[in-house]
Amino acid sequence: MSSPHDGPVSRRERNKQDKLARITAAASELFAERGVDEVTTQQIAEKADIGTGTLFLYAKTKGELLLLVQNSTYGEALERGQAAASVIEDTLDAVMAVVQPVVECNRKQVDNGRTYLREIVFGNPEEPHHAVALGLIAETEGEIASILTRDGTVAPQRAALAAHVVSAIMFAAMAATINVDKSVEDVVAEIEAQVAVLLT
Repeated sequence: MSSPHDGPVSRRERNKQDKLARITAAASELFAERGVDEVTTQQIAEKADIGTGTLFLYAKTKGELLLLVQNSTYGEALERGQAAASVIEDTLDAVMAVVQPVVECNRKQVDNGRTYLREIVFGNPEEPHHAVALGLIAETEGEIASILTRDGTVAPQRAALAAHVVSAIMFAAMAATINVDKSVEDVVAEIEAQVAVLLT
């Protein structure tokens, strides 16, 4: 049975999608070049060739704009991690296959990555881009939990709790000021050492 939403996308919807794509591209480029703290919403609006008022229809704050940009790269990283983990038998190695690309995408621009994590923790969960970020974290934890239950020796509830701890370890390692100058490899190694203890 066909849905009333089937069929061609309306011109209005195409315009909205086009503006969102322009905003995302403009914010992504400016944040990567200068860091989120050095970019204004006015600069993003100008680069996206829209008015500031229009920009705020898509994201109410600069923090929400960062969530919009980072959620996209997080989602892609998670997909790569899921694909890699699906062909790895060792539990720790499979968990780290999920973790590594997430760390890599978060560390492309360290200050932006740390601000993204701060927005997730302290931002408004009712904002749409914040909700997407929380959904990505839940999906990450779900993937890790499914890895932990693959051999049938870990109960689903315990796996879910362990996955939540892995997520917390990952967040702390990526956000910690002491780790700002560390390489992706060093941060991943720190996470792996802690996860190995958890899984023992």
